[in-house]
Amino acid sequence: MRYAIIADIHANLDAFEVVLADTKEQRCTHYVCLGDVVGYGANPKQCLDIVRDMNMPCVKGNHDEYCSNDAFAEGFNPLALEAVAWTRQQLSAEDRKWLHDLKYLRLVGSFTIVHATLDAPQRWQYVFDKLEAASSFTYQNTSVCFFGHTHVPVAFVRDSVVKGGTYSRFRIEPGKKYFVNVGSVGQPRDNNPRAAYVIYDTTENTIELRRLPYDIAKAQKKILDAGLPPRLAERLAIGR
Repeated sequence: MRYAIIADIHANLDAFEVVLADTKEQRCTHYVCLGDVVGYGANPKQCLDIVRDMNMPCVKGNHDEYCSNDAFAEGFNPLALEAVAWTRQQLSAEDRKWLHDLKYLRLVGSFTIVHATLDAPQRWQYVFDKLEAASSFTYQNTSVCFFGHTHVPVAFVRDSVVKGGTYSRFRIEPGKKYFVNVGSVGQPRDNNPRAAYVIYDTTENTIELRRLPYDIAKAQKKILDAGLPPRLAERLAIGR
């Protein structure tokens, strides 16, 4: 099976459509979503409808959670808060319930998916380094776990010690555990503005990072036309 592992779409329909087209060209057979379908971008409803219609396993991200209720989004900066308030108005009660009912982590086949961390998935902590990854490895019961949240594609491996770094393609080795961030479809933050997702081939035991150009100017115009903060449009072009 060839899984397309998709994360942090963030209501960027233009990037999402390019990713989905590539998954078909790459002969992906299954799809999973690591959360934050909504937030920041101008097409939350459209992106959410696609994820729901494809019936792909999905876990909850922090933007999904705060857009599904009326609670104060603790820890969010003013730009993110403005995006949450705007996104709530674009979603139906049914949409918000669907987001609310998402789980924080799931098993899919032989691997695990989570938006943030395995040790405290509902606290929305970030994993940028080996020490932070080590905390999740303690709770990882499968050889492979995919996560998102940071928008930075990086892979951590644990055998006798925890190692980590950037990647483009690697093979899963027996006896090791892998905690892999697949990057962001809709708002990359690794200084590379191209949309990111991963293909996990469970037959070949390989993980491949895909990066794809899309019409950034079109996505930026939608954000500005919606009245969302201009900074949310500007950052798409620089991948930060």
